[in-house]
Amino acid sequence: MHHIQTQKALRKKLLSLYFEANAGHIACSLSCIDLLIALFEIKTKNERVILSKGHAAAAMYTILNSTGEINDSTLSTFYKNGTKLSAHPSANSFENIPFALGSLGHGFPIGCGIAYANKLQKNNENVFILMSDGETNEGTTWEAAHFAVAKKLDNLMVLIDKNNLQGFGNTKDVLGETAAKAKWESIGFEVIEVEGHNIANLIFGINELKSKKNGMPKLIIANTIKGKGVNYMENKLEWHYLPMNEEMYKKALISLDENYNA
Repeated sequence: MHHIQTQKALRKKLLSLYFEANAGHIACSLSCIDLLIALFEIKTKNERVILSKGHAAAAMYTILNSTGEINDSTLSTFYKNGTKLSAHPSANSFENIPFALGSLGHGFPIGCGIAYANKLQKNNENVFILMSDGETNEGTTWEAAHFAVAKKLDNLMVLIDKNNLQGFGNTKDVLGETAAKAKWESIGFEVIEVEGHNIANLIFGINELKSKKNGMPKLIIANTIKGKGVNYMENKLEWHYLPMNEEMYKKALISLDENYNA
């Protein structure tokens, strides 16, 4: 019950940001916001969550508003001139957004560096990287992956938001299935697959992998739906880009009430 109410409330806040800004990248934020809810529920104060899929910045802003790090007044400036809350995250304004991210393929290498530094400092802090499945097309993703294996970064956990769509088509049709469990296992990652909109299952999976200090970096393939919760956006490529008009916004809110009615 608690999680369903949270999922609906944060999605409504997220949609209001996008509507007021007349901005796109709505569906990719709806597909990953549950992963962020789970991560921020269980992370410790000093553990890092890196949003490598920076086009879903509004999902991170919404989460940080719910934790109190971004106040309502600041949140209302999203996408506006002079804002600290740009379309992709910028650095140096918030503790939990330590790096500017937007171009795909950067967050994972940065996270590897933090995880390696944690190892050298002999602390117990984990690093969590939230990536898109399209981002597994990037060359830097695979360089970082091999680095993580070579350095035995078992304090590193990658979560792939596997919604099966990227900028210009179905992910499997662009460069093939680069977010496959067997592919990551073959290079030395410990991998599980979960239903990415079930927060209890996500938390269980994250905690299970966190407990395994076996020298293997961790990966969770979270099977998600692009546009999750808004029926007319679900699994539709165009909602990677389109903004909502007033009629669409009202229809989206009704959809959320119907889908999260517990």
